[in-house]
Amino acid sequence: MLLGDAALVNLAYYCALLLRFEGSIPSKYLYGYLDVALVVTAVSLGSLYVHDLYNRIWKYASTDDLLAIIRAVTVSTVGVAVIGYFSPSPLPRSIPILGWMFNILFIGGSRFVWRLLVDRLSEPRQTVRARKALIVGAGDAGATVARELRHHRAAEIWPVGFVDDDPGKQKMQIFGLPILGTRDDIPRLVQQHGIEEIIIAIPSAPGEVIREIVSICKATPAKLKIVPAVYDLIDGKVTVSQIREVELEDLLGREPVSIDMEEIAGYLGDQVVMVTGAAGSIGSELCRQICRFHPGRLVAVDFSENGLFELEMELKESFPQVPLSVELADIREKRRIERLMEEYRPAVVFHAAAHKHVPLMEIHPEEAVKNNIIGTRNVAEAAARVGVKTFVLISTDKAVNPTSVMGATKRVAEMIIQHLDRVSDTRFAAVRFGNVLGSRGSVIPVFKRQIEKGGPVTVTHPDMVRYFMTVSEAVQLVIQAGAMARGGEVFVLDMGKPVKIVDLARDLIRLSGFEPDKDIKIEFTGIRPGEKLFEELLTAEEGVTATRHRKIYIAKNNCIDTETIEMMLGELNRDDKFSNADSARDFLSRFVPSYRPYHKHVAATRSFG
Repeated sequence: MLLGDAALVNLAYYCALLLRFEGSIPSKYLYGYLDVALVVTAVSLGSLYVHDLYNRIWKYASTDDLLAIIRAVTVSTVGVAVIGYFSPSPLPRSIPILGWMFNILFIGGSRFVWRLLVDRLSEPRQTVRARKALIVGAGDAGATVARELRHHRAAEIWPVGFVDDDPGKQKMQIFGLPILGTRDDIPRLVQQHGIEEIIIAIPSAPGEVIREIVSICKATPAKLKIVPAVYDLIDGKVTVSQIREVELEDLLGREPVSIDMEEIAGYLGDQVVMVTGAAGSIGSELCRQICRFHPGRLVAVDFSENGLFELEMELKESFPQVPLSVELADIREKRRIERLMEEYRPAVVFHAAAHKHVPLMEIHPEEAVKNNIIGTRNVAEAAARVGVKTFVLISTDKAVNPTSVMGATKRVAEMIIQHLDRVSDTRFAAVRFGNVLGSRGSVIPVFKRQIEKGGPVTVTHPDMVRYFMTVSEAVQLVIQAGAMARGGEVFVLDMGKPVKIVDLARDLIRLSGFEPDKDIKIEFTGIRPGEKLFEELLTAEEGVTATRHRKIYIAKNNCIDTETIEMMLGELNRDDKFSNADSARDFLSRFVPSYRPYHKHVAATRSFG
């Protein structure tokens, strides 16, 4: 490359002289240049070397490389102008300028011609066995998918073109692939081009748009895949390996969640962080995301032996650099929790351990009280005693005007941590959100099992609605809320629009390749004990205060009477207080005024499946 560039530099200045003198160079100027040619060559090559033009892979040349060439040639041209001015036979002042133009043309052109030749020789070809694909979305994600498919998966999948609803993109091309129409043209294009796969490449599209596209695509024989939602792509990259089958979460898609990485890293980085309920759906995702912020140590606490073992294996494999301690412990055992707090002295605690199954807790309210209330008190008081900086309770929308035992126990848990925030130096906060798709208590796994068996899919009521989030989205917001906590807040996450459970069932049946009420029946079984037709995120008295994060709000604090809380805590200290279901329901009724228990006979005899 040095020899080639040396020849190109001298050719550039020779062409500059030819242009300046209209094809007939006077001998004094020609010999004058030859006198300084070696110095000009050395200065030019030196500038190219200093600007790193000899350690670049020109197969991947881009505009950044062109700018580097322009900078290098400009610097060398200044040197040539000085040399030409002080040489025994000064060169015309226009020669450096014309030489600058020719140098960029020759040196830059040689490199980009090389790239074009390499691209042409290595250009992928469609194979007979490759499946034809149509890409929905001609934006950045779609273009990236098309390039990756053509260069790395051409033997398996060959992109035929794009569809996009933007009128300005119609009949245009990306990487030589045409934009063939809009989403409404998908059925025609599938038939016309023999499309076997459709790839939805609109990562930030709302659920309604994805739902409409899926509905159109389901009318074709093509297999449907999707690029994951933006908040699932932590590294911000879209690759072919991340293209997957369309899942129910995609139909509920919402705007990407943005988090303040610097703020989060500041309160989790190099700190000891404890997560209770670490083996559960929320707890395990908390552990995964916390590890990305390089804590000084992660302490994972759970009473599930198998779940804890699997989590330990996963985290050690995925985050070997993060010091990890797994502790098999029951949060109801006060002494055990106190010993753990003394041993690790965490700076941050995420308390996710809880009994969450609503109908089951209606049958066993004493267990819900012991775990969700007494367990929370044990962990929170131990945290305050050792000086934990931030304590975050994972709460639920069912704590608002609760009709269930589970919701009432979580409301009492909120009251306890708000009280402890006033009497200790620890910053206590709670985060409320709705249902988490894919969690162990979610309705989705139940629907999937019912579909696999051929139905029917059981829904409690045709008007039942719930708020939904993905696990990843919920946990990111929980961690962000922890960074914003100043003490005593109940954070409320923006859950978007509520979704009808029966609509979820129908969508899941369609995604499984069946037609609702034709191939798979939907049956309504009636509202179960403790359930409401809809959940609220706030009481009528609370209202919200905005935070600096547009998806996190703070519920205005209800005044909690200290005397009442202390009376409640006193009753929780009595070992014999919750020996049966009636005593547990009586306790909840007295301290959560909105809670009205179901009759024990009804709760005990109705199904909780």
